[in-house]
Amino acid sequence: MAERNASVVWNGGLADGKGTLKLETSGAAELPVSWPARVEEAGGNTSPEELIAAAHASCYAMAFSNVLGQAGHGPEQLKVDAVCTLDMVDGGPKVTKVDLTVLGKVPGLDQSGFESLALQAEQGCPISNLVRHGAEISVTATLEG
Repeated sequence: MAERNASVVWNGGLADGKGTLKLETSGAAELPVSWPARVEEAGGNTSPEELIAAAHASCYAMAFSNVLGQAGHGPEQLKVDAVCTLDMVDGGPKVTKVDLTVLGKVPGLDQSGFESLALQAEQGCPISNLVRHGAEISVTATLEG
């Protein structure tokens, strides 16, 4: 269907080094990356975990919009926040979970239906399916208005 490319040029060691991540396919961004951004404060740098969160939030928003549309409830708006957690496990860093929180405006749908479709969308989200085999995923869905 499609391939997307990104690259990183890394200079130095892990703790004192830094890199530049480039979104090659779109050319939309060049972002600084560093180890401290992963385990301490971001300090203007991004991290693989932030990029996973961004990918997951955007993919899930599209998947949920699709599921809602197929159910006859096209959304006015969906706001998805993703939190990707990096923990130390058995002496090494591991992504252990991604928490998705979605707030939506969907006419003609009640909270129960919204939650049910939110979980259905998570099951069909390609990034969820990639992440699911190594980390826990939670979904919190709140319908506005």
